Amino acid sequence: MAIDRGKVLLFSSAAALRFLLFSAFPRLPDLLTGRVEISTPVTSFKRLQEGLFLYTHNVSPYDGGVFYQAPLFLPLFAFIPSITFSLVTALLYILADLICAESVIRIADSGVARASRLFSSPRKDKHWDSRAVGAAFLFNPFTIATCLARPTSIFSNCAILYAIASAVDRKPSRAMLALALAAYLSLYPALLLPPLILLCHDQILGRDGSKPSLPNSAIKFSFSFFGSLAWFLLISYLVTGQSWEFLQSTYGVHLLLPDLTPNVGLWWYFFIEMFDSFREFFLGVFWLHLVGYVGGLSFRLRTQPLFVLTTLIGIFAIFQPYPSIADASLYFAFLPLYSHIFPLMRYTFFAIATILYATLLGPAFYYLWVYAGSGNANFFYAITLVWSLGMSIVVGECLFAVLRDEWELERPEMKGKDVRRI
Repeated sequence: MAIDRGKVLLFSSAAALRFLLFSAFPRLPDLLTGRVEISTPVTSFKRLQEGLFLYTHNVSPYDGGVFYQAPLFLPLFAFIPSITFSLVTALLYILADLICAESVIRIADSGVARASRLFSSPRKDKHWDSRAVGAAFLFNPFTIATCLARPTSIFSNCAILYAIASAVDRKPSRAMLALALAAYLSLYPALLLPPLILLCHDQILGRDGSKPSLPNSAIKFSFSFFGSLAWFLLISYLVTGQSWEFLQSTYGVHLLLPDLTPNVGLWWYFFIEMFDSFREFFLGVFWLHLVGYVGGLSFRLRTQPLFVLTTLIGIFAIFQPYPSIADASLYFAFLPLYSHIFPLMRYTFFAIATILYATLLGPAFYYLWVYAGSGNANFFYAITLVWSLGMSIVVGECLFAVLRDEWELERPEMKGKDVRRI
C-alpha cells in the first residue's frame, strides 16, 4: 500500500502545530476552556472535570445540576492517570481532529459532493484537491481553538464526519453506528438520520446488482441506528450504577433549556426575558422550527443528500440550543467540498466580513458586559445576532448556489445569465 506523503505531511504539520500550542502556551487551553464562544454547559471541559471528580469519589455527577454530558465520558477520562492527564487529553483531542480530517478527505475523494447517483453538476471538474479540503479543516482557526479548549463537542463532530464518510464509502452499518454515537453524545445529530439514510441508500443501490427499495432501506437503517443508540444507553445505565437519572441531565437540558449560560446562540437571551407561563410554548416553537428544516430540505434536494446534510449542519450551528464555534467549524469543513459552486455565490464578501466582525468583537463585548461592567447583556447578544446573521448568509448563499447549479443543468441556455425573483 503506497503512502500518501502529502497527507502524512499535512497531518504531521497539523498535529505538531496543536502540540506546540499546548506545550508552549500551557495557560492557553484553560483560557479558551472558559470562553463561552467555545464551551457551552453541555460541552465544557471544566464541567467534565467536575463530573469526573464526583464520579471518582462515588458521588453521582448528575446530582448537582452542573454536569450535563454523556456518561461514557466518565470512565473514558477516569482511565487516564492524573499525573499525565493534561498530556494524554491533549493527544486525545489532537487525534480526534486528525480523524475528522481523514473523514473529510474520504468524503472529498468520493466525489459525491459533485456527482451523486441522481445528480451530476455541470461544474464537477472544478474542485479542490482532497488534501486542500483537509488542510482547510485542520488549519481553520475555529478548529484549532476548539481543539485547544477541549470541549466534548469535538467527539460529536468526529462521529458525524465518520458517519458521513462511512456512508459515501458504502458502509451503512458503520454510518448508523457512528450517527447513533453522535446522537447519544449531543442529541441533535439524530435529526441527520433521514438525509443520511438517503445517502446510504443511493450509495449502495446497485452495488451488487440488487435494487433495494427506499422504504426497505429506511427500515433497515433506522433499525440499525436505534439499536445502536439503545446499546449506548444501556451501557450508560450500567456505568451510572443502574440508574436512568442521566437521561434528564443529558438530554433534558437540550429539550428544556434549564441552563441559560450565555453562548453564541439565540435561545439563552430569549428565554431569560421569557415569562414562565409562555416558556413551554416557545420551547416547542423553537424545536419545531429546528426540526422543520429536515423534511423540507430532504424532499426538495432529494438528488443531493450530502448537501442536505451539509445545510442541516449549518442550520444546527445557528439554531440549536447550545451552539458554539465548534459547530461552525464542522459546517465550514464541508464548504470546500462545494468549491465548484463558489462562483455562483453573490454575497461572499459580506458574509465573510460579517463573520470576522462578530469573531473579533464578540470577546470584546463579552468583556465589557461581564468584566468591565460598562455594558449589559444586550452588548453580547447583539454581537451573537451579527454572528448568526453571517452564518445565515453563508447557509443561504450555498443553498442558492446549489439550486442555481441544478437549474442551469435543466436549462443550459440560462447559464451565466442573471435571474431575478418575481
